Amino acid sequence: MDFEPWWLIIVPVLFGLGWLAARFDFRQMLSETRALPDSYFKGLNFLLNEEPDRAIDAFIEVAKLDPETTELHFALGSLFRRRGEIERAIRVHQSLLSREDLPMADRENAQFELAQDFLKAGMLDRAEHGFQAILQTRHAQAAIRALIRIYESEHDWHRAIEAVQQLRGRTEEPVPQLAHYYCELAQQALEQKEPDFSAAADALDAADNAARQNGSSDASKTRVHLLRAQYAERRGDLEAQRVQLQDVLVSAPDYAGLVADLLLACYGAQGRADEGLALLQAQYEQSPTLDLFNVVFRALRTRDGVETAWGFARQALRAHPSLLGLDRLLEVELAQEGDHGTVNRLVPGADLGLLRSLIHKHTQRLDRYACSQCGFEARRFYWQCPGCNAWETYRPRRLEEIR
Repeated sequence: MDFEPWWLIIVPVLFGLGWLAARFDFRQMLSETRALPDSYFKGLNFLLNEEPDRAIDAFIEVAKLDPETTELHFALGSLFRRRGEIERAIRVHQSLLSREDLPMADRENAQFELAQDFLKAGMLDRAEHGFQAILQTRHAQAAIRALIRIYESEHDWHRAIEAVQQLRGRTEEPVPQLAHYYCELAQQALEQKEPDFSAAADALDAADNAARQNGSSDASKTRVHLLRAQYAERRGDLEAQRVQLQDVLVSAPDYAGLVADLLLACYGAQGRADEGLALLQAQYEQSPTLDLFNVVFRALRTRDGVETAWGFARQALRAHPSLLGLDRLLEVELAQEGDHGTVNRLVPGADLGLLRSLIHKHTQRLDRYACSQCGFEARRFYWQCPGCNAWETYRPRRLEEIR
């Protein structure tokens, strides 16, 4: 191939064109930057300095000057929602949706943000409608998760289960609360005036399957056993009830305190109270908890009297010192004295009422279960935290035991 002299012209021409393009882009960038109002940069500066209130004021000023700034409107809506000004956030996102020239991707974003506004405002019907409208968009997974939360809050367990199944169709991530949804259905069926045993049995089987698919936890296993025990008790099958409750001692020993009273009552109804109490005493030696201690001590106090009960209590408190345990003992002693006029043989000459009142002031704060996620404290045990709505975040131990 022969060399042509005019090729030498191409190199400087291309270089010149590149130089001109660079200058043009640079000048355009400078002109666009100069065109931005000072309020825009003030708003960014306030955001970086974590001053959202002043940032919002600055961005509102920019939005008034240029109503077409889509991204700025999204930023404003998000800031309003974070500040709790839900009405203003809703107006911002509705104004975006009202624009006919809004690109489809931005329209989907606006619909998603608006649905979140409604959810934050507690307008569940409108939030549900908004999330359902974007189930075929790139926001589908986030929308389904939001729908699950909505159905949970409404206790619409059937629709919550359907939503979880939709989510499982899109992702392989486990959904551990699915077992509890079926447990809720079983509980509803059993607590009717005329229990629906067929529906309860189907729901409990489904709960077992869901627990296995999502990695069965001690909490879900225990709840299923408790409900199967309730199912058997409603049908008058004491032996089946006993088996279900006793299984908890083996499969989830930390939860033994939650079933101890029911198990002891079941043994008593079968005429085997001594056997049941011996079983719980052995369980306490293997896995001591305050709830289990309380049940065993009260049962010993009722059956064998104060000496035997306090023999157990002294040994237990030496091995596991506990103010709550001592508080429970004093409570029982005072109740026995009040009911039967018995003489205080625990500490002769001591004022048990005064002693208990002093201890009780300190134990009131410790006599609670606590959510491991948000710290919400409650006197009763919950499968779902009333504070943050998370599932299986309550440990079956009192605060004194976990601090």
